Amino acid sequence: MRTQVGIIGAGPAGLLLSHLLHLRGISSVVLEQRSRDYVERRVRAGVLEQGTVDTLVEAGVGERLLREGLPHHGIELRYGGAGHRVAFEKLVPGRSITVYGQQEVVKDLIAARLAAGGDVRFEVEDVALHSLEPGLDSGPYLTFGGERLDCDVIAGCDGFHGVSRPAIPEGVLSVYERDYPFAWLGILARVAPSSEELIYTRTERGFALHSMRSPTVSRFYLQVPADTKAEYWPDERIWAELKARLESVPGFTLTTGEIMEKGVTPMRAFVAEPMQYGRLYLAGDAAHIVPPTGAKGLNLAVADVRVLTEALAAYFADGSTELLDGYSAACLKRVWRAQHFSWWMTTLLHTFEDDDPYGRRLQLSYLDYVTSSEAAATTLAENYVGLP
Repeated sequence: MRTQVGIIGAGPAGLLLSHLLHLRGISSVVLEQRSRDYVERRVRAGVLEQGTVDTLVEAGVGERLLREGLPHHGIELRYGGAGHRVAFEKLVPGRSITVYGQQEVVKDLIAARLAAGGDVRFEVEDVALHSLEPGLDSGPYLTFGGERLDCDVIAGCDGFHGVSRPAIPEGVLSVYERDYPFAWLGILARVAPSSEELIYTRTERGFALHSMRSPTVSRFYLQVPADTKAEYWPDERIWAELKARLESVPGFTLTTGEIMEKGVTPMRAFVAEPMQYGRLYLAGDAAHIVPPTGAKGLNLAVADVRVLTEALAAYFADGSTELLDGYSAACLKRVWRAQHFSWWMTTLLHTFEDDDPYGRRLQLSYLDYVTSSEAAATTLAENYVGLP
């Protein structure tokens, strides 16, 4: 088989790349290890930056997003017995976020690719990358399940545990990482949200986040020890702890209900650079991971794909490699800004066991500054909704 771009991974990055390339008249084949049902049900991120929403709408896959997504024009920082709203409409006029589950983005993209006759293959086994080295006369190719796919370029969009990044020879990549000493216990509940906007809560018991996925489904997170197992937390214990952390302001009552899903997410940061080697280009979690506090993972993947699409369009139009050569540097500028913002939000709102009373007072002092200074609040707002 032959295509212009071989794409590994049918998550948001791989599917969006395939769709954007299709709109430019560039052929691609998407290979995914998991089943279609699995990737369409996999609950992950749910906060879309303004630029992500704009990209999906401009690409013609935003109809359901605009109809069912929940636009938000602020978030609440809750600590010390009081809530403080960060007003996007005042601090960053014209820019907001939209709550719309990652699995819904994936459903929309799969539907669009199949409607356009796109080649998306699920449950593909034993994917391997070949002839990636720069300067080879022959192009790269992929093998899988006894078949071979020749292509001009390979895009590795298969996440942190995928096969793309390990295919780069040892010594090429520089890796930067940090593991946090806690995790998030996330739950999906069949219950109406208790707030119209996201609530980020800092308490002495630990961090909690009240989010949502629809008018009838809520998403919650609790800071828990790093070695926590979901089975340690029966439903009654989860609701009791969420109430203890979220019902910390007068008049707020948390609505409880059926928990449909629960799982533990490790808190870690990771960057591998450069994000390219020869004819292989990494995008999304294959190249970088951020702690979810800043809601940046999916949005970074979309930003990577925008840059890569423009670079590939220029290459296939006239053979220009300037944008492809600069792909990694262009992406990493945003990646490291998001890394810093995610680290900042994480350290601002979580409790750390090794913090002494001095460190905790510093944390509260900075929260006071962010919620009382328009300049500091603007920094949070413009990073949260996404830089242009």
